Amino acid sequence: MTNNKLQRRELLLGAAALAAGAIASQWQTKNAIAKPKFSQYPFKLGVASGDPLPESVVIWTRLAPDPLEGGGMPPESVVVQWQVAADENMRQIVRQGEAIATPELAHAVHVEVEGLQPGRWYWYQFQAGDVESQIGRTRTAAALNDTLGQLTFAFASCQDWQNGYYTAHQNLAKEDLEFVVFLGDYIYDGGSRTDSVRSHRTPAAVSLADYRNRYALYKTDPNLQAAHAAFPWIVTWDDHEVQNNYAGDRSSFGDSPSAFLRRRAAAYQAYYEHMPLRRDRAPQGSQLQLYRRFTFGDLAQFNILDTRQYRTPQPCGGGFKSRCQEAFAPNATMMGHQQEQWLFRGLTRSRSRWNILAQQTVLAQFDVDPRSRSELFNLDQWDGYVAARQRLLQFLAQRQPSNPIAITGDVHSSWVHDLKLDFKNPNSPTVGTEFVGTSISSNFPKQFIPTATIATSKNPHTKFFNGTYRGYVRCHLTRDRLVTNYRIVSTIRQPEASVRTLASFVVENGKLGVRS
Repeated sequence: MTNNKLQRRELLLGAAALAAGAIASQWQTKNAIAKPKFSQYPFKLGVASGDPLPESVVIWTRLAPDPLEGGGMPPESVVVQWQVAADENMRQIVRQGEAIATPELAHAVHVEVEGLQPGRWYWYQFQAGDVESQIGRTRTAAALNDTLGQLTFAFASCQDWQNGYYTAHQNLAKEDLEFVVFLGDYIYDGGSRTDSVRSHRTPAAVSLADYRNRYALYKTDPNLQAAHAAFPWIVTWDDHEVQNNYAGDRSSFGDSPSAFLRRRAAAYQAYYEHMPLRRDRAPQGSQLQLYRRFTFGDLAQFNILDTRQYRTPQPCGGGFKSRCQEAFAPNATMMGHQQEQWLFRGLTRSRSRWNILAQQTVLAQFDVDPRSRSELFNLDQWDGYVAARQRLLQFLAQRQPSNPIAITGDVHSSWVHDLKLDFKNPNSPTVGTEFVGTSISSNFPKQFIPTATIATSKNPHTKFFNGTYRGYVRCHLTRDRLVTNYRIVSTIRQPEASVRTLASFVVENGKLGVRS
C-alpha cells in the first residue's frame, strides 16, 4: 500500500473513531458525573493557557489523580467548572461555565473562553467536585487594528526530562512577558537512560497509553507548571513528540509505514490532549494541522510552522555529511506545498511591523567542517532542503515583508544568523535574521563545541554561537527595534539555579541584519 493510501486510510479511520467518540461523548455528557470524589488531588498536571486572540484564549487542565498510571480516572465523563476573572484573587468573575472531561481525551479539557477584552491580563481556575485547581494567569492579544508600542515574549524548546532539571522554566516563570512560544521537543520519546539526572522509568513511547504517561511525567514538574501558569503559550512540535528525526510519514528507525502511522496517530492524539490548543486542532487519525497565525495589533505577526509532518525524507541518508544531489532536489520540502503557500500568502498580506517565523530546525546554512576545501552539513536541517530554503529566501527578497525574523529551536545551542540570498557570497543581500535558542535541558555534545566555534569563521553570516549553556531567549519588540536576550541558567544538574543574560542582539526596524 502506498504512503498516500496509508495516510488516507489512517485519516478515514480517525474520522470514524472521532464520529463514534462524538456519539459516545454526547451520551456521556448527559451522564457526566457532576460531583466526583477523588482519592487524590486531581489537578496534579497543573493548568495552562494558549493560542491568544484579541477576544479569546484557551484554558486547559487534565484530571489525573494518578498521573503516571494512565491518569487514575474511572472510564466516565466528569463535569469540570471553570471561571475567568479580571483579578488574581478570582473575585471579579467575567466568564464562567462547565466543561466535560471525557475518557476519550484522557479527561483533559480545552475551554475556548470568548468575549474577553483585547490586550489584557486575566486569571482562571478549574473545579471538579469540591476540589479547586491552581490559579493560572493568561493574556489576550491586542486588537488587530491597535497601534501597539511594544511586546515582550520568550521562546524556548527541547526539554529532555532525563538530561536535567527545569531550572530554565523556574526562571522563565519570573520574567515579565506576555506569552511564550514553544518550538518543539516538549517530550522525548526514548526509553530510560542510566546516565541521566532523572529517569523516564519506562521504555520508549509507542502506544497512546505510553505517550499519555510520558506527557504526564513531564507535566508533573513544578517549574514547567509554573511557566504554564504564568503566561499563555503558543506551541508547535518538532520530532521527539513522535520519534527522533522522523520525516513526514517515514520512520527514522525502520518501522513499517502502517506501524509508524499508528504510532504517529497516538503521539498526535496525546499531544493535543496535553496542549492548550483549540478544538479545530484536534487530530484526524495521523493528521493534525498545527500551522497557524497570531497577530498582535499592527506590531507583530507570528507564523507558527510545522516542519515535521509534511517534510520529505532527509536526503543522502540524513546525518552529517557532504550534500549529494538529492539535497538540491526541487521537489524536496520542509513544509509541504500547502503550508508553504499559506506562509507566502500570509506574509504577502501582512501589515505588521515585524513578521516572525516560528519554526524548528536551523534555517541558515552552516558548513560544520572548519577545513576550507571540504563541506559538512546537518541534513536534518534546512541545509538538506536547499531548493525549499531558496524558495523562501527568494520570496523574502522579492516581496520584502516588513522585518522578517526566524526563531528556531532543535539544536540545543545558541546561534544568530543573517539570512543571505546566497550564503556562499558574503556580499549577497541579507533578507532576514534568524535567532536560534538553546534548550531548556537537552544536551549539546561538548566535543562538537570546538569544531562549531572554529567553523563560524567559514560562515561569516553566523554572528554568534554558544553550545555550553541551557536556557531560553527573551525578546522585546518595539516599533523601532527587536532586542533579543539569550538568558542562561547556572546549572540544570541541581533543582535550583540562577539566570543571567549571556548575550544581547538588536535588529532595527527597516534594517536587515543583526548587530550586538
